[in-house]
Amino acid sequence: MATTTQIPAAPAPAAVHRPKRRWGATVFGVAVLAVMLFPLYWMINTALQPDASLVDVGPVPTGVDFSGFTSAITDQGTNLLTSLAVALGAVAICLVISAPAAYGLAQFKLPGARTIVFGTLITQMVPGIVIANALYSAYVDLGLVNSYFGLMLADASLGIPFAIVLMRSFMVSIPREVIEAAEVDGAGRIRTFVQVVLPMSRNSLITAGLFSFLYAWSDFMFALTLNTTDDVKPITLGIYQYIGAHVGDWGSVMAASVLSAVPAAVLLVLSQKYIAAGITGGSVK
Repeated sequence: MATTTQIPAAPAPAAVHRPKRRWGATVFGVAVLAVMLFPLYWMINTALQPDASLVDVGPVPTGVDFSGFTSAITDQGTNLLTSLAVALGAVAICLVISAPAAYGLAQFKLPGARTIVFGTLITQMVPGIVIANALYSAYVDLGLVNSYFGLMLADASLGIPFAIVLMRSFMVSIPREVIEAAEVDGAGRIRTFVQVVLPMSRNSLITAGLFSFLYAWSDFMFALTLNTTDDVKPITLGIYQYIGAHVGDWGSVMAASVLSAVPAAVLLVLSQKYIAAGITGGSVK
């Protein structure tokens, strides 16, 4: 009698566990985002209704009117260029000073390195008005009041402490063997720093440069304290004076505010991946 071989049945496929959608968290996040973006929306909305008074601005513009932007560009265009020049100069000064300092604190066994880093963090807790008053007295003696370089130097001081701490945390994670290999090949310390360390620290350099740019772009205290004439007038100081002169023309004031926010927003969008990598790059060796 022939025997039949029974083939075992295939096991039933395991149930696929799909993550549950947390609608409550999503709605809460959207609500928080809407609250945070509402001032920006209202600023753009007011800029598109230049003929309406501040209390008569509708929640949605019935027509698009760019006359406020035209007036803002005419009145504040020079100030925007001044802010751009000062911010770029501050970034250059900040990186030239902070990159070598961070490299020395990270790779050289300097005595008191931890104390220096701690002191660098402490400097960010000093109120800006205290620094501005101290700088004004020194700037008068050095002849740097009402000068582009003086304002660049002051704005660079806002970003240098943060840049040193950020880049040091990244450069600490650079393997010592890479630096030693460059030195064995005949590269000196300066050449090793320029051709090896800086390219490897690109993300932290971009992140530090961006934050330095934002510090300088949004500075108002130094611009108000270290300038006694209109020779150097950044956009922050221009808008401040613009409000006093055009208190009834809020459309133009808001249009100038929108224009001042565009460069920072564009830079943040273009460099967001470098920012994420630069901030977290030194956390894991």
